[in-house]
Amino acid sequence: MRIVVVTGISGSGKSTSLRALEDIGFYAIDNLPVALLDKLIALSASSEVEKLALVVDARVQGDLRNVPQVIEDSRRLGHEVSVLFLDADDAAVERRYSETRRRHPLSKDGSVLEGISRERALLDPLREVATITVDTTAMSVHELKQEVQGGLAQSTTPRLEVIVSSFGFRHGIPTHADLVFDVRFLPNPHFVEALRPKTGLDPAVSAYVLEGEDTQAFLARLLPLLEYLLPSYEREGKAHLNVAVGCTGGQHRSVALAVHLARFIEDQGFSVRVRHRDIPGSTGSLPPPPRSLGPTRSP
Repeated sequence: MRIVVVTGISGSGKSTSLRALEDIGFYAIDNLPVALLDKLIALSASSEVEKLALVVDARVQGDLRNVPQVIEDSRRLGHEVSVLFLDADDAAVERRYSETRRRHPLSKDGSVLEGISRERALLDPLREVATITVDTTAMSVHELKQEVQGGLAQSTTPRLEVIVSSFGFRHGIPTHADLVFDVRFLPNPHFVEALRPKTGLDPAVSAYVLEGEDTQAFLARLLPLLEYLLPSYEREGKAHLNVAVGCTGGQHRSVALAVHLARFIEDQGFSVRVRHRDIPGSTGSLPPPPRSLGPTRSP
């Protein structure tokens, strides 16, 4: 049986994620008491349920420290279990509760921030066993649905999936990045008048960034590192790897490099998606390659 345990901070998108999984054929259950978790899994398996999605979070009755053991026991029985942990920064969660005028479930006196703090402590056991962690701070409902369905639609265990994100340091480092590469040392297209209004998705900007001598030297060192790391992560059983590439504003250098790295990773046979956090409305698809990309394989 394919089981997805959805958990995380209240206000981070668990209900949206559960509905997204239900849309792709998962039997979905919200707010399940911890004491019933193993019983429900056993009952679902005997009822020939093939895909099961469960929300288990700090609202439930029972000790969340028992959940990792139930997950491990389920895997020993042959079930494929993923733990989707959803998070968002405190300011985003507080804003969402303010907009909906709802009370945080763990807030005793109405303080959302106090509730978030208590909830983060309670959820530590589940964060530690998460196989997929998604930061929804800057995501729309539509983007979150795509992220969840894209990562969990498979009925069998996929190869390591890599999410390559571009970002601007001035807007903060992505909180759930596994690897962060700072490319602010590269020549900046922002100071080229003709390129300033464009982004790294434009062929002219991409060529300016990728064909530079410094970029070529950087890629000649970075690509062999990725070529070594990705299979190593996969052997350790990691299902998802978040690679973040940052420049100053997240518009030019990081975008061009993120696309280039995504193509390289895809060439290695891994599933890959690309996100441009600080370009509003950008999609996760790779644009057509420019005429010259610099090195596409390690030396």
